[in-house]
Amino acid sequence: MVLGLEFVYEIDQMAYKVDHEYDYLFKIVLIGDSGVGKSNILSRFTRNEFCLESKSTIGVEFATRTLQVEGKTVKAQIWDTAGQERYRAITSAYYRGAVGALLVYDITKRQTFDNVQRWLRELRDHADSNIVIMMAGNKADLNHLRAVSAEDAQVLAEKEGLSFLETSALEALNVEKAFQTILLDIYHIISKKALAAQEAASTPGIPHGTTINVANISGNYNKRTCCSN
Repeated sequence: MVLGLEFVYEIDQMAYKVDHEYDYLFKIVLIGDSGVGKSNILSRFTRNEFCLESKSTIGVEFATRTLQVEGKTVKAQIWDTAGQERYRAITSAYYRGAVGALLVYDITKRQTFDNVQRWLRELRDHADSNIVIMMAGNKADLNHLRAVSAEDAQVLAEKEGLSFLETSALEALNVEKAFQTILLDIYHIISKKALAAQEAASTPGIPHGTTINVANISGNYNKRTCCSN
């Protein structure tokens, strides 16, 4: 589905709480070079489909899927961004409100892996600083054509503070796991923030004491304590 004016969200908060269909709405962006398989990862996760003749994404596409995360109903809104350079200015605006990102490269094309750090810079420039990021080496079914070792990818992931796994949209390998991991991490962050806010709201204000030294006229120093509310 191509993004149209009828479905543009201004997502200013990390998650929306909705009373009816779902408990949380999480926006996740798929990023990476053109041709790494982002669209097929999206269709595999949301519709369990794979298309060998899929065309390059133009602008931004999206799909949704609702699933359970620790007893809560979460609607994942996945945005597939175009990897071509000419669309970069368009898609950068859609990072706003994203709470998760799957950064995809092709294990058979070294250049797509070398460009991971460029995508990371763009993501960190436009997205929330607390965004959950996973790096995925796609097309693991083409292991005989591998140009990027899992070890190299793991080293980069650890250096950049990312989670990492290899996927195959064709064979449905780790696609489900990738999104479930991202959604679970996001949910844990949301839960911790909500709990902290509740604790802060329920804790009454406590007066703080300040200790000062006051010199009397005879030159002796008396230690007095002054309390303020």
